Amino acid sequence: MLGTAVEALGGEERPGQVAMAEAVADALTDHRHLVVQAGTGTGKSLAYLVPALLHDQRVVVATATLALQHQLVERDIPRLVEAVAGTHPEVDTSYAVLKGRSNYACLQRVREGMPDDEQGTLVEVAQSTRPSSLGKKVLELRAWAEQEAENDGNGERDRAPRHTDREWRQVSVSHRDCLGAARCPFGEECFVEVAREEAHRSHLIVTNHSLLAIDAIEGVPMIPDYDVVVVDEAHEVVARVTQAATDELLASDVDRASRRSRRYVESGDADSSAADDLADAGDALGAAIAECRPGRFDEVPEMLADALALVRDAARACLSAYPKEVDSAEPDAGRTQARGSVQEVFVTAERMAARSELDVLWLSEGGDRIPPRLCVAPLEVWGPMRDKLLTDKTVVMTSATLMLGGDFNAIATSVGLRTTERIDLTTGDPAAPGGDGAEALPWVGLDVGSPFDYGRQAILYVARHLPPPGRDGLVEAQLEEIASLVDAAEGRTLGLFSSRRAAETAAEAIRERLPHLTTLAQGEAQLPELARQFVSDPHTCLFGTLSLWQGLDVPGDTCQLVLIDRIPFPRPDDPLMSARQRAADREGHNGFMQVAATHAALLLAQGAGRLIRTTSDRGVVAVLDSRLATARYGGFLRASLPPMWTTYDGALVRKALARLAQPEQPVS
Repeated sequence: MLGTAVEALGGEERPGQVAMAEAVADALTDHRHLVVQAGTGTGKSLAYLVPALLHDQRVVVATATLALQHQLVERDIPRLVEAVAGTHPEVDTSYAVLKGRSNYACLQRVREGMPDDEQGTLVEVAQSTRPSSLGKKVLELRAWAEQEAENDGNGERDRAPRHTDREWRQVSVSHRDCLGAARCPFGEECFVEVAREEAHRSHLIVTNHSLLAIDAIEGVPMIPDYDVVVVDEAHEVVARVTQAATDELLASDVDRASRRSRRYVESGDADSSAADDLADAGDALGAAIAECRPGRFDEVPEMLADALALVRDAARACLSAYPKEVDSAEPDAGRTQARGSVQEVFVTAERMAARSELDVLWLSEGGDRIPPRLCVAPLEVWGPMRDKLLTDKTVVMTSATLMLGGDFNAIATSVGLRTTERIDLTTGDPAAPGGDGAEALPWVGLDVGSPFDYGRQAILYVARHLPPPGRDGLVEAQLEEIASLVDAAEGRTLGLFSSRRAAETAAEAIRERLPHLTTLAQGEAQLPELARQFVSDPHTCLFGTLSLWQGLDVPGDTCQLVLIDRIPFPRPDDPLMSARQRAADREGHNGFMQVAATHAALLLAQGAGRLIRTTSDRGVVAVLDSRLATARYGGFLRASLPPMWTTYDGALVRKALARLAQPEQPVS
């Protein structure tokens, strides 16, 4: 079947692709979890899509990024369906895309607005003789949503005219603000309901990690019942599940819920109401937050603890003060949405006030026009993932970077796979334990390799002679090293930096020392525009931070040098990472290796993976952090990288880059 599909798509089967497809098929048949690493260029999408289509029950494919979701829905799956339909007409090739509610325009909000929000004001301004840009954009989005409804469009955010988050919020709602299809006057047209109906009729559903987490782990029904889930980009799944389970609370959230409730709640006496009491609680929360320093709370200050309890109790009382809604043909949308905002405040405040050992509570630093906010996130997600997903469904996890330190133990531990003996299909031998005594779940780890010959295509250069990085950013020795490497490569450089300040410092230095090259820095334009400029001229450098580490695909001679300024350990003051590291230490594990080093290994592997994207690419990954060569954990980090030829000789590397910069002069 795989061969037929590949041939129909005009390609050739690859050994890794075949091995992966067979392993996925076996996992689905045997109801056994599979963790499979497939390098860039393996063709892993086809390797799991073919067995998924052949499976006798519904399969969900969850991705981390919109880019991969678009690739699957707009290219891979349609081409595969066309190929299969001609040769295997008996196969159910129906598929659908399903996203979270806020990713779709809400026709009720577009047509009727939301009481006590800014949409009415915005529209009035847009219709005035001097319309604001925000008001005009809201009208543009409303008109687009109406066109989508008229033309049977899907109303998805990524198909809308360019907009900001604030603008999109004027035409969308959260699940708590939704009236529900049965009570909404536009329920039959609702983009979300249409998408869900299509999903219920489909054999294959494409969604994202966050929606998967909300459905399976948070227990909010979002996805039709399914048997198997394929988690692509699985190196991101723990972060996305954590993000989905993170709640935030600002004093302004409480105030907004109070204001929206005033017209609906019953007054307790002549002088106050439950809505007023909620507003007072919000003021107390704001005052308590103002007295706190940003960072993680090991012990919650008494004033803040009291304020959270006050908000919780006031929100509960406000919910009780809402009169029961009388059934009618025309439900009160404002009431439903106002009550939903109070419910959200109550749930979050209750969670924060509980001070559970399974949660981490912290205060963010805030920034320009962004007030500090209270955040709460799960200390770990492996327990919920194990109990609510892995025990009920067959799960296939795949990515190009899952083997950290040379094995699958890190990913297996982080997602909740526990076993006393795992068989590694690459050797057939028992592998190291993946857990600490929990009941075993059957799973297999498989590395299908890569179509790239990293030993011949890439050099890993570790600048061992440089001083270890300090807290003061890039030093002169590092800037000199960067300039010499970029000069040898004649541009063609992607610089991956640990901070925006480091990226800007490096860009400024290269502009001064190598003015004949074009140097771009993240933040100077939108990332797609920067990427287009980078690709259009090989004598260009692009310097940036995390989104470049994981989200940029530039094959060819555009990128022949990837610079990494330092090992990307999490910041010591990162509230969640530091809490997880401390918890691992308390349990008798090595918290640094289990949390910080694993985090760094994943990002290093992702960053190094920007270099070789096709079988014809050549180049150098240069790490300007000597600890990769000298520290005890360096071996673990290097084992997480592609098997590149490694050197500490900067002169040799510069010569190799200079040869690559000359046309038709392959590196020796």
